[in-house]
Amino acid sequence: MIKTPYLLFLGDAPDALAAKVAQGIKDWRPDHAVAQFRMEGCNADMGLPDMTLAEARAAGAETLVIGVANRGGVISPAWKKVLVLALEEGFDLASGLHNLLRDEADLVAVAEACGRELHDVRVPEVEYPIANGVKRSGKRCLAVGTDCSVGKMYTALALDKSMQAKGMKSSFRATGQTGILITGDGVPLDAVVADFMAGAVEYISPDNEADHWDLIEGQGSLFHVSYSGVTMALVHGGQPDALILCHEPTREHMRGLPGYALPSLQTLRDTALPLAQVANPACKVVGISINTANMSEEDALAYLAEIEAEMGLPAVDPFRQGADRLADALAAI
Repeated sequence: MIKTPYLLFLGDAPDALAAKVAQGIKDWRPDHAVAQFRMEGCNADMGLPDMTLAEARAAGAETLVIGVANRGGVISPAWKKVLVLALEEGFDLASGLHNLLRDEADLVAVAEACGRELHDVRVPEVEYPIANGVKRSGKRCLAVGTDCSVGKMYTALALDKSMQAKGMKSSFRATGQTGILITGDGVPLDAVVADFMAGAVEYISPDNEADHWDLIEGQGSLFHVSYSGVTMALVHGGQPDALILCHEPTREHMRGLPGYALPSLQTLRDTALPLAQVANPACKVVGISINTANMSEEDALAYLAEIEAEMGLPAVDPFRQGADRLADALAAI
């Protein structure tokens, strides 16, 4: 088990989106987030106290969590000094990067010498089966996006919170490093061998009661040429009964791909739904989730009203407004 609470390491993150792991923990498990540690040049800020390693330990932090999700998931050489000092200060380290802590000989040596633990959450711990496509009991909802990092995880977490408050039966099913660090369980889907990804989604969303909803954390985007494969595994392995479309309207191009524009919500609907209906012919698109974090309240409300009129579906920012209307849409199925 990863010891809590955390010191969130933001490193030299170029922007807030690059520190999405830290942001997710801060927003959904604020009791686990004691402080943040930022290096020179960091342009991300979680609004937490900036502390030195010694100050954070004195404040009770047990684990330094690498809260940065850079392209390729690598441990930057510039971070190494801080990570070594953290181990020497008495912290365990936790990371969701593809570049594993356990593969860094210097970190392993210091951890062993100091009696500290290294936690790599992006390592599959189960031998997942190949997907069989057999229909499972219970219900499932999957958020799909026009791009990466548009709010798919936040949508599922907000839905779970709303459904629990309404007395509905639901479970958030984490499929990425941030979701696993928030909930303590799940599958690091993009670290699973490709042939077994859809089977891993079947595994974490097994047979359940007829009125129980699994809220499967979305990943990537069908339109993102770097990460579309993991999305496809979720669409087929998840066998969703309901899709929620996610979008960030202020983005100028696909994340990390300046030569690619975002598709429209209509294009997302018309692409994702037929693919989902391969595994579940009854699947429906039930709502729209808009990430309005970069918009004023007035502009956000106007945009949501416009999208709702265009798409004929409830359109909300589930983090800003709550997910009750999306929960009601699922209850109606």
